[in-house]
Amino acid sequence: MTILENPLVGTDLGLTGLSGVPTADGAQKAKDYTSDQEVRWCPGCGDYVILATVRGFLAELGLKRENLMFVSGIGCSSRFPYYLEAYGIHSIHGRAPAIATGLAVTRPDLSVWVVTGDGDALSIGGNHLIHALRRNVNMTILLFNNRIYGLTKGQYSPTSEPGKITKSTPMGSIDHPFNTLSVALGAEATFAGRALDSDRAGLTEVLRAAAEHRGTSFVEILQDCPIFNDGSFDALRRENAESHLIRLRHGEPIRFGADGEFAVVRDGFGLKTVRADTVADSEIVVHDAYTDHPEYAYALSRLSDQDLTRVPIGIFRSVSRPTYDDGVRAQLDAAADNHPVKENSLQQLLTGRETWTVG
Repeated sequence: MTILENPLVGTDLGLTGLSGVPTADGAQKAKDYTSDQEVRWCPGCGDYVILATVRGFLAELGLKRENLMFVSGIGCSSRFPYYLEAYGIHSIHGRAPAIATGLAVTRPDLSVWVVTGDGDALSIGGNHLIHALRRNVNMTILLFNNRIYGLTKGQYSPTSEPGKITKSTPMGSIDHPFNTLSVALGAEATFAGRALDSDRAGLTEVLRAAAEHRGTSFVEILQDCPIFNDGSFDALRRENAESHLIRLRHGEPIRFGADGEFAVVRDGFGLKTVRADTVADSEIVVHDAYTDHPEYAYALSRLSDQDLTRVPIGIFRSVSRPTYDDGVRAQLDAAADNHPVKENSLQQLLTGRETWTVG
């Protein structure tokens, strides 16, 4: 991957997403990140597995807990900050990326995380999500996707499949759902990944890469809602799950299936899946997460379908681009250098050249 020069900051992008964030003095354990709050999700909710995985991952990350900030919106997923022994904000419906942007800009010593759901992020929060992605703010966004509204008791969401019968669509949804990875990549996400709640090893791998990425990292986590959308991702957990999961590994040919019997090949401007024994090895696509061509990652995202016949998971894209927060801080520093403010200069501020006398 080419390290690009940041014209706003004047330094290269060799920094990671964790650069400048203080580390803990000693080894930590998952229990160190467990708060005293009672976890109040429904029995069997996929959020439990995600919480346990994140606690363990944070211990491996080794950051000071007071330099971790989790910001959530509204929804079942947004209770997440209560259950972590770190700083957190349970914020406003759909606005978590905006609040997280302010934190990332003003506090470069923080590792900033956004926890959101498919309804919170893609409905009322859609604008905030895409602008955080295009700005490339140094934060990690975890989108829990259960394809339903859980907290408000079972309405269809922006990711529900067509024909979905819910309390708000008794005759079946007629909406066409979002493909979350396509939305993120269309908004120029510099890091985009997907994981399954029950795949702790795969989820940890994606989380680690997301945390180390400098810029906005977007991670969709497929998770079950046992009350209002039970079994929505069962096809990805059964014995033949490997026939449905396309595991992406950088630098390796994209093959899947229990014995690698399926493969991904180019198909015009996109990609498609075929039986591996019907094509030459040279035709099988070798995954490149670091390519500067976003259309490749977008084509991968289009392999996903609503009936879960094919679902790519892993890291789709990871590239370097100047970050919004680095740029803002550089401009503030430049302004201070060019226009030094004198001590006790309130009068200077009030009567400076940016004021007018109104008769």
